[in-house]
Amino acid sequence: MNRSPMNRSPINRSSTNRSVANRAQAYASSVAGCAQNKGNVMQYKNIRAVALILAGASLVATSAWAADGHVVLYSANDDTVNKLIAEGFKKETGITVDVVSTGSGVLFRRVISEQGNPQGDVVWGVSAALLKQNSKYFDAYAAKGSDQVPAQYRDPNNLWVGTNLQVAIIAQNTKSIDAAKGPKTWEDLMNPAWKGKLVYTDPANSGFSYATASGLLGAWGDNDAAWAKLKKLIANTKVLNRSTLVFDGNGTGEYPLGISLEYAGYLWAHNGAPVKVIYPADGTVALAEGTAIIKGGPNNTNARALVDYLASKPTQEMLLKATFRRPARQDVPLTESGGMPPFSQIKLLPYDDAKWEAARTDTLRKLKDLIQETR
Repeated sequence: MNRSPMNRSPINRSSTNRSVANRAQAYASSVAGCAQNKGNVMQYKNIRAVALILAGASLVATSAWAADGHVVLYSANDDTVNKLIAEGFKKETGITVDVVSTGSGVLFRRVISEQGNPQGDVVWGVSAALLKQNSKYFDAYAAKGSDQVPAQYRDPNNLWVGTNLQVAIIAQNTKSIDAAKGPKTWEDLMNPAWKGKLVYTDPANSGFSYATASGLLGAWGDNDAAWAKLKKLIANTKVLNRSTLVFDGNGTGEYPLGISLEYAGYLWAHNGAPVKVIYPADGTVALAEGTAIIKGGPNNTNARALVDYLASKPTQEMLLKATFRRPARQDVPLTESGGMPPFSQIKLLPYDDAKWEAARTDTLRKLKDLIQETR
């Protein structure tokens, strides 16, 4: 989502994802203020409790800790989520979580550079593709309750386990486009009527944008005809440098349509924006983000306890309610998700992580050329 993933140019996801929530909160505050000043009778939902702490102090990333009452978490998640986990784990276990928060690429370069003298204990909030790619740096551990995570979202040798799932969606601003008149499929986005009204994050800067594009190429046959279809879709887009610009632009109505992420759509909708989350009828991409224990880390016992906590049902319920992160566990009800449907109601496209990781450089080059050709 973050989320969220894969081997890409370093992007600080903390600041990016924090901006999404902050701007959604700012939107809701602005709307509520206008309603009060003008006597507007429109009703807007209260901001989630988590939004109230978004402007609070971030957890400071430090170099290393090795104490009995500490565990070092290398996280690619945003500061709000990190804070929720650190406070919840401390309350439950008495163990302090020292968070190093950065983008996935930077995070794993740090893990690799520290081999021989690991400074971190746990990685979290990174894509399954990156976890698979770097599994030699992890200790095997079967997190409690990991059997509730579908096999495709966890390692068969218990080197990592999925904690949440990111889903690609079409976000429609219903103030700009009537709810009944929006697109229903990815192929609908090829309609010339949407040209200039659709935004998309540059796949060179966003792992999930890359996954969406490559997933569609795979679904369409991964051939010249598939690239021709993708070219028609991309030709209608305005390509932005950061995912947060897509989320915010769609939420505020600057852009009527966005190729977006599930959690961002629900976050904006919950905070009063007229955003409709569309799961394309021709299928979409869902990828796991997860956690793993760093091999040789200084606090292995505490690391196991933290991974158990991250993989637990109560924690994933809490993150769903607070941040709209879809849980990887299938025993977590979606009743607190603002209407998020179960996977049984979403058509999911198969996605070959290994194939598209191997083809990343070449595929990104082709995507760059395609974007330039259609400007």
